[in-house]
Amino acid sequence: MLITALFFCLAFATVAALLWSGLTVIRSREDPLASRLDELQAYAMATVAGKPRRRRSGGIEDSALALIGLFPGGDDWVRGAEDELAHAGIRHKGALGIYAFFQLVFLVATCVGMEYLQRDNDLTAKFAGLISGVILGWLLPRQGLHYMVRRYRRKLQDALPDTVDLLGVVLGTGLALDQAMLRVSEEMEFIYPELASEFSTVVMQVKAGQERSKAFRQLVWRTGLEDIKALSAMIVQSERFGTSLAQTLKVYADSLRTRRRLRAETAVAKAGIKMLFPIVLFILPALFVVTLVPGILSVLQDLGNMGSSR
Repeated sequence: MLITALFFCLAFATVAALLWSGLTVIRSREDPLASRLDELQAYAMATVAGKPRRRRSGGIEDSALALIGLFPGGDDWVRGAEDELAHAGIRHKGALGIYAFFQLVFLVATCVGMEYLQRDNDLTAKFAGLISGVILGWLLPRQGLHYMVRRYRRKLQDALPDTVDLLGVVLGTGLALDQAMLRVSEEMEFIYPELASEFSTVVMQVKAGQERSKAFRQLVWRTGLEDIKALSAMIVQSERFGTSLAQTLKVYADSLRTRRRLRAETAVAKAGIKMLFPIVLFILPALFVVTLVPGILSVLQDLGNMGSSR
């Protein structure tokens, strides 16, 4: 009875932590200028051995980070999770702590759930269930984060051709690069909010005093896309040598549209192969049952009637 109550309490705590983490991530909007100023202040006032310290607020999220750091390889996991969250577009300062707290709660809940399911088995089965719970509780949140990264990059990839084309048009009107990127981010805010936010972040970083080349390098690191890397290199080289950028961006937008069309054609070509396994496993057996079973039952009934007549 006590184990059942503990299991339901931990399940409720896991659901509550998931909802709280999601609401916190959704409600927190990125402020690029404030983030840049906080970063400059951290570099100036909170350095250890020449490297900036991660700021701690003393909350339950930072306690979760400290607990994970005690395990072997915990610091590498924290740094990897921080990079993955940045690549997924979640960059406010409390995101890492929230994710670490949810990771620990989910891990404990999974282990307790496995032990509850194996409560009537022997010690070997309980130990195997505990190991399975540890593996699932540790890997599933990270796989969910990988999916968020892939989805965010796919949205950026789909938004890039139209955004680059609009940027070339705006630059052709005579606006400077920063003003053009800000105008494009405003126009694309409701259509492609992810790429509009990235452009706005670059502009705010430049306004905060950062070099444009470094701001674009950080853009490439945040997104991890080769197309954005090529776009950043194109803009930096154009600014360095003073060449016209509007026509170059128009040609580049056409090439991006061609790549997007080729990706769509590749996905369509793979659809037939992906549908083969569901057809063989689910549709064909049902079709055989519907078409063959009535005939087989009729034959068996006729054979039974022949046997009884004899």
